[in-house]
Amino acid sequence: MSLPADTAATAETTRTGWLRALLIYRDPKVLAMLFLGFSAGLPFMLVFSTLSAWLRDAGIERTAIGMLSWVGLVFTLKFFWAPIVDRVSLPWLTQKLGRRRSWMLVAQIGIVIALVQLSHSQPADGALMPIAVSALLLAFSSATQDIALDAWRIESAPVAMQGAMSAAYQLGYRVAIIVSSAGALWIAADAGWNVAYLIMAVLGGVGIVTTLVVAEPAVSVPRVSFEQEQRVIDFVAARSHWPRALREAGAWLVGAVVCPFLDFFSRFGAKLAVLILVLVCTYRLTDFTMGVMANPFYLDMGYSLKEIAAVAKFFSSFATIIGVVAAGVVVAKLGPLRSLAAGLALTVVSNLAFMILALMSEPSSIALALVVSADNFAMAIAGTAFMAYLSSLTSSAYTATQYALFSSLYALPGKILMGFSGAFVDHFGYPMFFIYTSLLSVPAALMLVWLWRMAPRGLGWRSGLAEER
Repeated sequence: MSLPADTAATAETTRTGWLRALLIYRDPKVLAMLFLGFSAGLPFMLVFSTLSAWLRDAGIERTAIGMLSWVGLVFTLKFFWAPIVDRVSLPWLTQKLGRRRSWMLVAQIGIVIALVQLSHSQPADGALMPIAVSALLLAFSSATQDIALDAWRIESAPVAMQGAMSAAYQLGYRVAIIVSSAGALWIAADAGWNVAYLIMAVLGGVGIVTTLVVAEPAVSVPRVSFEQEQRVIDFVAARSHWPRALREAGAWLVGAVVCPFLDFFSRFGAKLAVLILVLVCTYRLTDFTMGVMANPFYLDMGYSLKEIAAVAKFFSSFATIIGVVAAGVVVAKLGPLRSLAAGLALTVVSNLAFMILALMSEPSSIALALVVSADNFAMAIAGTAFMAYLSSLTSSAYTATQYALFSSLYALPGKILMGFSGAFVDHFGYPMFFIYTSLLSVPAALMLVWLWRMAPRGLGWRSGLAEER
């Protein structure tokens, strides 16, 4: 039985559209993002989840572990120095490598230094201050790398490729998470935590090598951005009664800090811009609040370090890889906004599944694998869609500053709540904790519905590649 001509044509068009979305992964820039994503993902677990496992294994109280996670607030404050990364040239390095790669290289060297320092720490002795200082350097260097790397990613590819670029980034990022969580835990179980962190420092070289190999992106800045910036600079320069140094500093500050904000609000309008920022602030609340307690939860449930490494970190990571690859195709085909909604729904379901795991009387490796796999798949969909969405909001005139602002905003509320996660578990237990983290997704769901009704069709938030054609 043959299909009607129009039905067959529609099916063929659909297959072609999905194939086109899948083949986007062949682009060399997309492949480069795998290694840069690895470089970005390596420090994250080592300053959060893996470090919390080390501290808990050394007998440090959960409340102290939760508070130490506030070191991660550095990631949310990176928009303060993002204008410097966006505008300031580094002596000799910028001339040789370019604006983005020079800052990436300096940050990656800082990451390696911080990991070496952590490898010499002794939390069992109760000396948490050296660990906090090293973790602070690791977070600062990692955040600086994120600023320059995100700008490189956005500037190296057109909007239509950002879904694939984000997916490749996420894939490399998740591989790094496997290495810095499952790998670090496994090494720690056999050789100790100090050796594990020293090996992670060696792996920091992946980012350094990749930065030296990739090309600096050629950026085309819209003329309207120059005109808008020049008007504000002229306004400052007109203050002839100001000292020259103050006028020059003011002009730089306006161009690097004020104009990116004005640009965003002028492009979207005040009301829509505020709604977008609220969505950005609330979308990842569940992930951040739950994440810091994941390893303490596994240990408190009776799982060994090797079980956590093999099941929760390694085996379940294949669900992340599948989710990232699928997310890149889905975002390219359907567009970020619908993918955001799907990722948020999956995140809520996976957190409720953790509640079921917490209620089990005996630890089960199969149950752990299923629950963590579901959570990893959900985070892959949500994370990739969210990156593509944030990338679509930036202007090429202020890529680093605007993306740093967005990524700082989405992390700030979650990082603040994350510091209280340990105290919440101590007072109410794990089942109530996972209900609480699931409910944190409600504000973002409301914002998605509101934006869906308000967003003009011309912005392309509702459409994917097929509809753009």
